[in-house]
Amino acid sequence: MSDYDAREIRRPAADVSKQPEPTLRGTPITPERYYSKEFMDREWDKIWTRTWQIAGLERELTKEGDYITTSLGRETILCTFGEDGKVRAFYNVCQHRGMQLMAAPSGNARLLTCPYHGWAYDMQGTLKTVPDVADFAQGNPCGKLNLVEIPCEVWAGFVWYNLDPDCAPLKTFLGPIADQIDSYPMAEMVRTHWVTVEGDFNWKLVQDNFSESYHVPFVHPSSKFVIEYGRQHCQFDHYPEGHCRMFMPGAGPADSVKGGENETLASLSEELKRWELNPDDYRGGKTRNIRRDLQRQKRKLGPEKGFDFSSYHDDQLTDNWHYTIFPNLSFSLKPDGNIWLRARPHETDPEKCYFDMWYMTLFPKGETQYYSWVMREFVSIDTPAVHVQGPYGTVSAGGAINEDLDIWSAQQRGLRSRGYKRDYLAGQESRLRYFHETLEDWLAR
Repeated sequence: MSDYDAREIRRPAADVSKQPEPTLRGTPITPERYYSKEFMDREWDKIWTRTWQIAGLERELTKEGDYITTSLGRETILCTFGEDGKVRAFYNVCQHRGMQLMAAPSGNARLLTCPYHGWAYDMQGTLKTVPDVADFAQGNPCGKLNLVEIPCEVWAGFVWYNLDPDCAPLKTFLGPIADQIDSYPMAEMVRTHWVTVEGDFNWKLVQDNFSESYHVPFVHPSSKFVIEYGRQHCQFDHYPEGHCRMFMPGAGPADSVKGGENETLASLSEELKRWELNPDDYRGGKTRNIRRDLQRQKRKLGPEKGFDFSSYHDDQLTDNWHYTIFPNLSFSLKPDGNIWLRARPHETDPEKCYFDMWYMTLFPKGETQYYSWVMREFVSIDTPAVHVQGPYGTVSAGGAINEDLDIWSAQQRGLRSRGYKRDYLAGQESRLRYFHETLEDWLAR
């Protein structure tokens, strides 16, 4: 072990051990669960109202009066930062006559004032002022009709909430993957891209897609030059809480690739130069050496280049560690960032959803500009990500994610065909089956 590896680790090191394979039932994943209104209603009652969801970023709620709003199906949620320094979550509805309280996605206010009749609440959710208070025969509602609070926790730089007042704590819900994700400095990452696509597909198609890499060489053909997707080279893990993990080696071509030297070096040139490696040194059939060389360089030069990799496993320095968190989150973690992916159910239509893509960039200490090799562009820590939202086909979530979006819309149409009855899955699609069996278990509670 090197002196660098032996230094005190402030964050927990990730457990890379292979998890036992689960026993899968193999029940049919029939197509009606992607378009049935009855199935959608069951999901709302059994899953969306009982699982932990992310409202926004911890850095959005840092001073008294800060608030953010978010939506989940038919509900809107309001999160606040109170005078006691606590972050809270409430249903975003005035207790007078059911008006949505705060319409803006974020802001800062002394009081949370209903735009309809002026009822005003403080950041702790307590009703403070009511116009014409003497006119209420029932008496003064202040202090009695407060906002309805729901469980809220802050972890990994995110604000989480749960609609179930009796839910288990967030760390219990996450299980062992919480410590693994904590091996990354999540709270230090900055959202540099923020896209919401109004999709014409069921939300489960998103989670299905990110639960397998079988599609990668066909949907993302250029990825083969920089990512290993072959099942025999990747690791797939399933956790009792319903979450899953996948390790995909990066910083080099897939084992199946013959040639492609120019494509690999073009994709990785900025990364190599940053870490003081010469791309031309890998010509002549040496591109498969890049991964280990980059790991050694990052371990050696990380501190002087503004990165603390002390809690990282060597493979985290180059590889894609992908987590699917039940029911609808995916973290695709890179050494210097996170592709954050989420599907939210539509309010009423099972064949629509909202797909959110954030890119969270880990900026080197002291630097305000950084080249994100994943997003293929320079990003600035001083430029807040603009929230871009629109129907599928009108907004871009980036090259690779756009390729996925094209599949989901076409697949939703195919699932309606009289010619399709059920799934026929490969072994490497076990995480997809595990997701659906976890879904079935929650629906049966």
